[in-house]
Amino acid sequence: MSMRWGMTVPFGGVPLSGHAAVFSALADAGFTDAWSAEVAGTDGFTPLTLAAAWEPRLRLGTAIAPVFTRGPGLLAMTAAALAEAAPGRFQLGIGASSPVVVGDWNAVDFAQPFSRSRDVLRFLRSALAGELVDGDFDTFSVRRFRLERPPATPPPIMLAALRPGMLRLAAAEADGVILNWLAASDVATALAETKEAKPGFEVAARIFVIPTEDAGYARTVGRRMITAYLTVPAYAAFHRWLGREEALAPMWQAWQSGDRKGALAAIPDSLVDELIVHGSPAECRARVQAYADAGVTVPVMALTPTPELERGGLPALLDLIAGLGHHPA
Repeated sequence: MSMRWGMTVPFGGVPLSGHAAVFSALADAGFTDAWSAEVAGTDGFTPLTLAAAWEPRLRLGTAIAPVFTRGPGLLAMTAAALAEAAPGRFQLGIGASSPVVVGDWNAVDFAQPFSRSRDVLRFLRSALAGELVDGDFDTFSVRRFRLERPPATPPPIMLAALRPGMLRLAAAEADGVILNWLAASDVATALAETKEAKPGFEVAARIFVIPTEDAGYARTVGRRMITAYLTVPAYAAFHRWLGREEALAPMWQAWQSGDRKGALAAIPDSLVDELIVHGSPAECRARVQAYADAGVTVPVMALTPTPELERGGLPALLDLIAGLGHHPA
């Protein structure tokens, strides 16, 4: 049984100022970790800073902080500050993100994502150890940077990875890997590329959870999520590598022709059920446990709103957290 059990924060419908009760409920329910994302909602660090202050039982992680959208020095300072606020409880997850987030929304050239990820990883390793960094990387140069407040406990650095090159980079140089948009049955394929990792290598996976017993609703939402993500070139290539070319080709073809309804209709229920966890809290908990059984050391749920949650508000959310919790024997 996994001893780590994560949840993505913050929650929609709850202001950041109201999350103290949510963080407490997570810890009470057996969640060990709160992980943030950084796309177009909150930034990745503010919710974790609040969690650091309000709930000392939780470990904290970013999944992910993009390597393009902050300069190397600012990313190091931000990570160091959170590591200082939550000593020994913070893990910095970094990754390339996507051309939309990096280029369209942050006006940064999304160039050489593999090399940029590698270079930022190497820079952070030195900077967070308190070392002076002065030199040229392949994708940027840094002149005489040293953190004024290096953390007493440098945070582990985890790298988001999909395909073999980035998975092998994570195994060789990072403290862990962050997986995304895969089924529990795909975990072994991904981890086969990380066999050279050192002991203690962590494997986090972001797992999309639609907590409702209305399978029709869950599959409708799941189809929209699949078309939004798996039409992105990096994720399309990832699923080709995983062996889903035949299953996803009709959706890709319809999408490329501009037929959005046809793309949604081309996704079979079986594929939604593979990639999206849905059902009762007990069923969702068991599905997430399957990822842990496959080798994920930090399964991290990412809840999608449901009509039940929207009607029930914060009390319904707190009840759901209790139902999704994890209490190892």
